[in-house]
Amino acid sequence: MIVEALISTFVTLFVVIDPIGVAPLFMSLTPSETVAHRRRLALKGVGIGAAILFVFGLFGEMLLQALGIGMPAFRIAGGILLVLLSIDMLMARDSGLRTTTEGEAAEGAKRADISVFPLAIPLIAGPGAMTSIVLLMGKAADDPAMQGAILATMAVVLLLSLLCLLAAGSLMKLLGVTGVNVITRVFGIITAALGVQFVIDGVLVVLG
Repeated sequence: MIVEALISTFVTLFVVIDPIGVAPLFMSLTPSETVAHRRRLALKGVGIGAAILFVFGLFGEMLLQALGIGMPAFRIAGGILLVLLSIDMLMARDSGLRTTTEGEAAEGAKRADISVFPLAIPLIAGPGAMTSIVLLMGKAADDPAMQGAILATMAVVLLLSLLCLLAAGSLMKLLGVTGVNVITRVFGIITAALGVQFVIDGVLVVLG
């Protein structure tokens, strides 16, 4: 049961953060940077993104309670957000949910340091990732050991994200734009199913 839950957690975070899809965006934002500078940007960006997600994972539910928002309502809202995110993934189109907008990309391209924006936010710690970690931690609210395992699983996904960024050039040569889009569409189907499940879970709690 625990293994199944952790596998589900890994799949959820991996498809939402989408390390393979972030790699070409990272390359497009650092076209003239040296390998060493790209490495520093990747390390800093993933580090900041990880800090944000860990804070949301540990204190997200407390924040919701302070705002008077129940977990069932957040599950429903989060599920809808993931469904919208999945539509963008299936259509292989850019939006502010999973990538930068056109204006944000233009601003990011002008920055000497893209590690905070747009790499850490919103490419790594985007709305979908932040929502997912709060929901996953909320499900295990009565089990500190499980919450620790969820955070450890997220750390593994973030490590894979870092590896994808460090190997972005080789990854793009191997997969190409078409390959990345195919993988993103497959992830989109999984994300849609996850979103629907979150909505169902929230509705069942409300009705039950």
